[in-house]
Amino acid sequence: MATKKTKRKLAHSRLPMQRQLNLQHEGKYFDLRSLFDRLNHKYFRGRLRGYKVMWGRRRKHRPKDYFTFGTIQEEDRLIRINPLLDQPFVPLWFLQYVLYHEMLHSVVPDEIASGGRRRVHTDEFNRRERKFQSYQRARRWEEENLARFLR
Repeated sequence: MATKKTKRKLAHSRLPMQRQLNLQHEGKYFDLRSLFDRLNHKYFRGRLRGYKVMWGRRRKHRPKDYFTFGTIQEEDRLIRINPLLDQPFVPLWFLQYVLYHEMLHSVVPDEIASGGRRRVHTDEFNRRERKFQSYQRARRWEEENLARFLR
């Protein structure tokens, strides 16, 4: 008797297109691909090519002490944004800031600090990060709302 093969289903498919095409950039409230494209045009002159941007996987337990809003894997050209940011209380400009921050890692080189430690948030990175239109507002919102993402 032949066993029936089934396709893997998305854990949190919400939008019709996501179910059909497995578009992991579409969330319930935000579409990361369109945000990436707009930021790429505005801040990077469209130079970031071949990047995938997607919502990360939901974790069973939230962290107690820290929260990672996003990550970039430069070797795979993959940016992941924490899916807890796909909520109605998260301002669009804050999500744009998080995505911009990750995109900035792709253009500002790391430095090797004394002791051989890699430094990713260099002076140059911090200078360019402050050029984001809503930088101060986003940092303030992050401080005021971080506890909402922790246990």
